Amino acid sequence: MSSQSLKIALIQMDIELGDPDINYARAAKKIAEAAKGEEKPDVIVLPEMWNTGYSMSNIAQVADRSGSRTQLVIGELARRYGVHIIAGSVADSDGEHVRNTIYAFDRSGQMHASYSKIHLFRLMDEEKYLTAGKKRGELQLDGHAAGMMICYDIRFPELARKLALSGAKILFVPAEWPHPRLHHWRSLLIARAIENQMYVCGINRVGRDAANVFCGHSMIVDPWGEVIAETDETETIISAAVDLAKPDEVRGRIPVFMDRRPELY
Repeated sequence: MSSQSLKIALIQMDIELGDPDINYARAAKKIAEAAKGEEKPDVIVLPEMWNTGYSMSNIAQVADRSGSRTQLVIGELARRYGVHIIAGSVADSDGEHVRNTIYAFDRSGQMHASYSKIHLFRLMDEEKYLTAGKKRGELQLDGHAAGMMICYDIRFPELARKLALSGAKILFVPAEWPHPRLHHWRSLLIARAIENQMYVCGINRVGRDAANVFCGHSMIVDPWGEVIAETDETETIISAAVDLAKPDEVRGRIPVFMDRRPELY
């Protein structure tokens, strides 16, 4: 595999509402399964709020204090298997505020990037219990620029475009996206890939909580908007190799970035 290629594995899993012990054990098992697959991935990604689910009534109590448990458990798994792990997102707390935060770990197990969700989703009461982040999600994967967004963020094209303009060739979107909006999930991921001419990886959960049934369909979309990997609504791991030279090739063939008129919009 060339230095421009990365093998991505997306973990689509169920989440036990409000029970971090079960969820950390489940995530560790799934990460081991992904890392020991036929072709070892370079990057493993988990879904949104995988440590607690949307257990909002007690979220301050079950959230990961300062992300310490996530950094200990997932950092060690990244080091053990020599892979990047984008730890979906977790509910984390600084003792005063709870945020919906992605922690990203490099192959040595070091936490080298984080991102807290900046658009809070009112339909699941996020704005009542969580504090919004204040910075974009940017990271490097073996020298390649990448971006991070969380679920509802995908409805804000300005954020994806800003990440693309900052150099991102691939965008990771952990989610807890429910029915009946499966069509929106698929369409928005594909649209963000086409308009920004980059890879988009949507990592959704499956299962249900008291108010929602989650629609799965985690997927990897290439810079042409072609879906190169997608799954159904069961717990599974999907993977695909991405060629990070391809976004530049596509941008050269249809020069959207050169033809922008930002002074008018």
